[in-house]
Amino acid sequence: MGARKRSGLGKGLDALIPPSENTLMGTGVKQIPISHIQPNPSQPRTFFDEEELTELAASIREHGVIQPLIGMQGEKDGQYILIAGERRLQAALLADLERVPVILREASDQQFLELALIENLQRADLSPLETAAAYKQLSEKFDLSHEDIAQRVGKSRVAVTNTLGLLDLSKHVKEALVKGQVSEGHGRALKALDSAQAQNAALETVLNQDLNVRQTEVLVRRLKGKPATKKTKPTIPAAIRDLEEQLRHSLGTKVRIKHGAKSGSIAIHYYSDEELDSLVERLTNKK
Repeated sequence: MGARKRSGLGKGLDALIPPSENTLMGTGVKQIPISHIQPNPSQPRTFFDEEELTELAASIREHGVIQPLIGMQGEKDGQYILIAGERRLQAALLADLERVPVILREASDQQFLELALIENLQRADLSPLETAAAYKQLSEKFDLSHEDIAQRVGKSRVAVTNTLGLLDLSKHVKEALVKGQVSEGHGRALKALDSAQAQNAALETVLNQDLNVRQTEVLVRRLKGKPATKKTKPTIPAAIRDLEEQLRHSLGTKVRIKHGAKSGSIAIHYYSDEELDSLVERLTNKK
């Protein structure tokens, strides 16, 4: 991440991992048997790419786990619960490691979910639907408003609300989102259709015609019976219209003036070679 500010996304993790403890060289890191670590019960991520896990496992075999996991003491002595680092834990299992580095901290149930969500968002690992499900969990389980969630994950309130809206999509549209066939923008556009049947029909058109998000919005408006928005012609000031009329009378042809604050242009129309020659003579005072 470098020195770039992370717009709120790192606040939760930084509170658990001070800068001096971000690597194995720091203090507070323990080597804990993998068999003693239980997964985070609030882990928002439901899909792990097998190819990416295999690549990470190969790197871990070569270099070890560079970034420690975050965990907390479980109810039983010698048992630990993972707070963040599920992907690294899975890859370490593939690499046949017996122990992994863990920074032990204390966290409430709410922090469990928040920190797992923040970690995945920082790495852009969550699909739109996984993110939406995590937002919903924060909202319903901990009674957080959309504004509260936005502050915790470093997003705008509108972005959180829009993402949560994806949960109202039809089953087929959700499947297309998970497969990466359509984007979150497509999903937001299709959500404007009232029924699952209408969403599915529109989805089929989107996939068959490879429509982008803007084209999908136009399709949805058409299906809802709303005409596509048309660009309104700019209003011509009366003074400019008067000048156009004066030039039209003087030159005997259609004239259009484009007038801007710093520059402009005059378009003089002609409809034959003879008219062009006549205009040139008038404008240059040549015969």
